[in-house]
Amino acid sequence: MTNTKTIAIVGAGQAGAQAAQSLRNEGYDGRLFLIGDEPQAPYQRPPLSKKYLSGEFEAERLALLPDKFYTDSAIDCLFGVRADNLDLDASEIQLSDGFKISYDQLLITTGSRSRALPIPGSHLEGVYALRSIADVDQLRPNVQSGQRVSIIGGGYIGLEVAAVARSLGLDVRVIEAADRIMARTAPEVVSRYFTDLHRSNGVAFELGAGVQSISRSEEGELSVATTAGTFASDWVLVGIGGQANVELGQAAGLTMDNGIAVDAHCQTSAANVFAAGDCTSFPSAKYGRRIRLESVQNAIDQAKVAALSLLGKGEAYDPVPWFWSDQYDTKFQIAGLSQFADEQVVRGDPASGSFAVAHLRDNKLISVDAINTPRDYMLARRMVPTTSEVDRAALADPTTPLKETIQTA
Repeated sequence: MTNTKTIAIVGAGQAGAQAAQSLRNEGYDGRLFLIGDEPQAPYQRPPLSKKYLSGEFEAERLALLPDKFYTDSAIDCLFGVRADNLDLDASEIQLSDGFKISYDQLLITTGSRSRALPIPGSHLEGVYALRSIADVDQLRPNVQSGQRVSIIGGGYIGLEVAAVARSLGLDVRVIEAADRIMARTAPEVVSRYFTDLHRSNGVAFELGAGVQSISRSEEGELSVATTAGTFASDWVLVGIGGQANVELGQAAGLTMDNGIAVDAHCQTSAANVFAAGDCTSFPSAKYGRRIRLESVQNAIDQAKVAALSLLGKGEAYDPVPWFWSDQYDTKFQIAGLSQFADEQVVRGDPASGSFAVAHLRDNKLISVDAINTPRDYMLARRMVPTTSEVDRAALADPTTPLKETIQTA
């Protein structure tokens, strides 16, 4: 290598791996560090709550890149060590093993972690989170037919685990503080569809039930005390959302705004420090506000932009976010952000198991929830958010292609 510059990437998840790959693909030939606190090389997280939990995938299948890539690309991989301190003035990172790294430019891709449940008993043996390979490896021996599991939280992780657990013969109860599942991310018609789907597969629900404490008997049985009653369990999964890992940047004095605040080019408030992925919030011109996303799409696409910015090849990041969730044989795909909508139009009959919900703001399409309707989803990814108004009657007709619902002048 002729380049004497050093770039350090702190965070070896999807965003960190993508950034490292993009830097090399774009011709960066200086020194490149990839630092992660997990012992494994970067791996896929979505299968953790599905095929890895069920045993269909082995750990080797989760790897994002072959080990040979890191060697061939001359990437200094420091896995199983934590970045404890960031000195912006000295451009230096202090690692948990005592090693210090000096950098010319830094990219923070520290991601997010499972949100803790602040109640008595949340740290008892048998109470699990699900965010990493280690989490699943600890949990998986308990995923046995006849076991009773209480899942706290009716979001994607909790429902995906519920589906796997039921398919393997476990007794499953989902406890949700809101009056419906997926209340923060899905409309009522979608919540109702998935509630019915899970109930038809034998899942019990306690909705509007706040969890007060978890206790363990001398015999080892766990009891989850809620406002709706107390439920006996062999193990408990806490899935109440994620929390951005911002502590490193926050302690160093970087500007925060629902995550590490970055501009459209992934630049933080420090001149030579960039950030990407779950840990960041960024300005969205499409939605007219600052947003933070926890998704594979965001981790990959924002990391690509960050890599270009590190190399002075500025490109603005303004994505149409997309997400998915597999539960039983149902594929739930989302294009765009529905929380800013002021109207919804249902396309098709939910009872058929194949329908979509179009979310509008000022009569313009800003998001689509697609349940077993991949065509609507793929079209929505190209159309959302549209700058043209839609024809509501055409939009409500599932036989009318989504692209033909846009009104022309």
